[in-house]
Amino acid sequence: MNAPKIGESRTAASDLEATKPKIGDSRPAPAQSASAVSKPSSNGSRSGADSSDGHSSAGNSSGRSGSGGRRRRRRGGRGRGSTNRAVRPVEHLVSDAPVKLDEKTLERRRGRRRKGRPVGRYTMLVQVRSGATQIAVLEGRALIEHHISRPADDISQIHGNIYMGQVQNVLPGMEAAFVDIGTPKNAVLYRGDLVLDPEDTDTSNGTPRIENLLEPRQTILCQVAKNPIAHKGARLTQEVSLPGRFVVLVPNSPTHGISKRLADRERKRLRKVLDRCKPEEHGIIVRTAAEKITAEELERDVRRLVKQWEQIEALSKRARVPSLLYREPDMAVRVVREEFNQDFRSVLIDDERLYDEIHDYVSSVAPELLERLEYYDAENEHLSLLERHHVHEQFIKALDRKVWLPGGGSLIIENTEALTVIDVNTGKNVGNHSLEETVFRNNLEAAIEIPRQLRLRDIGGIIVIDFVDMEKRANREEVIKAFRESLSRDKTRTQVLEISELGLVEMTRKRIGEGLLESSSVQCEHCEGRGLVLDSELVRSTRGG
Repeated sequence: MNAPKIGESRTAASDLEATKPKIGDSRPAPAQSASAVSKPSSNGSRSGADSSDGHSSAGNSSGRSGSGGRRRRRRGGRGRGSTNRAVRPVEHLVSDAPVKLDEKTLERRRGRRRKGRPVGRYTMLVQVRSGATQIAVLEGRALIEHHISRPADDISQIHGNIYMGQVQNVLPGMEAAFVDIGTPKNAVLYRGDLVLDPEDTDTSNGTPRIENLLEPRQTILCQVAKNPIAHKGARLTQEVSLPGRFVVLVPNSPTHGISKRLADRERKRLRKVLDRCKPEEHGIIVRTAAEKITAEELERDVRRLVKQWEQIEALSKRARVPSLLYREPDMAVRVVREEFNQDFRSVLIDDERLYDEIHDYVSSVAPELLERLEYYDAENEHLSLLERHHVHEQFIKALDRKVWLPGGGSLIIENTEALTVIDVNTGKNVGNHSLEETVFRNNLEAAIEIPRQLRLRDIGGIIVIDFVDMEKRANREEVIKAFRESLSRDKTRTQVLEISELGLVEMTRKRIGEGLLESSSVQCEHCEGRGLVLDSELVRSTRGG
C-alpha cells in the first residue's frame, strides 16, 4: 500500500490504491457518479458501493462489484456544498444602536476643519460593481492603497473567519497538522499556533510534541491567520481573536494590553476603564482608535464582542464538522473599521446599500466621523468614482515592473516564488557634482518610494532591496534611516535589517493574502506566467512524411 502524501486526508486503503491525490488535496476520493453515493445517513456520513462500471445497486448489501472488489465507504463531513450540513455562521455585528454623545464631546472629537469642512490627509474611495468592489486610499492625489474584494466565496478571502475543523494528518517532522475546514485545500496548523490547556497538558518531559497533542479525526476550533495563496492552503491558529473598533477580544485568555502608540497619560486613563469592564474569562487589547473615547463606548465595544463570542461558542456545540462558525464582514467594512479616523478628509461610496450599512456602523462607534462619510451618486455623474479621482491610471502603473523616481532614477520590482527583489537604478539621473552625491540622492528617493510601492502593491514575505553602492558609511546610514521613517506609515508589521556593504537591505513584511498583481490578473495559459514562449522550431520533429 502506498503511504499517504503530505497534506492528504486519511482514507481507506483501497482508496489510496485507486488514486494519488496532489499534495494538500483534501478530497482524495476519486470522482463518482451521483448514483454511486447513497443519501446521507442519520449520523451525517455517506456510504456507497462502487462497481466496475461506476454504478451501485441498492439491493446489494455487501456492496461488492461484479469483479469482486472490496466495499468502499466515503466519510461525510466535507462541507463542500452539502446543504444538509450548512449552518448559518455568526456575522460580525456591523450596526448597533447609535451612541449618544453631547455636542461638546462631538465637537472636540470631530478633528480639524477649514471653512466648515473636515480636513484630512487621506481620502477613501469605495466603488462597487457586480464582479468586484474596489477600495482606493489617496494621500492627496496619489494612490497609496488599493484593495479588491470579490463576492464572498468562503474559499479565497477567509482571513479572520473561525471554523470548526477536523484534523486530517499530523506530521511530526514538520511540527504541523493539516486540518479540513471545508476549503478545497487543507489548512495548516503549526505547533507554535496551538493553544495548550495547562491542566490537560503534561509538561514534565519538556514541551509536548504536536503528535501528542493532536490526532487524526480530532475536532478543533480554529481561526484563519492567513488566506490561501496559490497552491498553499490557509494558515490557522487556535489563539482566536475578535476585532472591534476600539478593542480586540481574545477569548479564554489572560491577555490584556493597550496600544503603545497612545500617549502615556491616555494609556493610564484607558487602563482604569479596562480594569472595570474587562471580562474575567477573556483577554482584551485596547486599540489605537480608543484614544479619547468615553468609558461607555469602550464598554459597549467589549459587550458587543463578548456577545458575538457567546454566539460562536453556542454554534460550535451543535455544528457538524467542518463548519464555518464566524464570518468577517466585507472588505469595505473591515477597512473602515481598521483605518477610518480623523486623518481621512472623506470616505466616498457609490453604492447606496453599502453606504447605509457603513453609515449605521460609523454612527454606532464613531458618530463624530459621520460628516466625513459621503454618498457618490454615480448615475448623476458623468464619470465613475475612480475615474473622477484618476485612480485607474495610477492602478495600471502600480502593475508595471518599472517605477520612475522624481530625479530620473528607477525601481525594477520582480516577484518570485520565494521573495521579491527590488533593484534601484540611477537611470537618467546623472547628477552634477560627484558620483557619490548622485548615488546618495538617488537612493534617498528610492528609500521614500519603495515603502509606498510595498503598501500599494501589498507585497509581503521576504523582500531584498539592492540600493546603488555607496562608499561612505554615513550615507548608507542616512538612507536606511529615511527608509525606516517612510516605512513607519505602513500599519502592516515589518522587520528591516541593516544595509550591507554591498548596498543590500533584507526585510520582511507580513503577508495575509494575495498581492495587488495576483488579485487583479490571471496567469497566461501559454507561458504559465513566465513571460516566455518556447520556440516551437527547436522541438519540432524533423522526420519526413
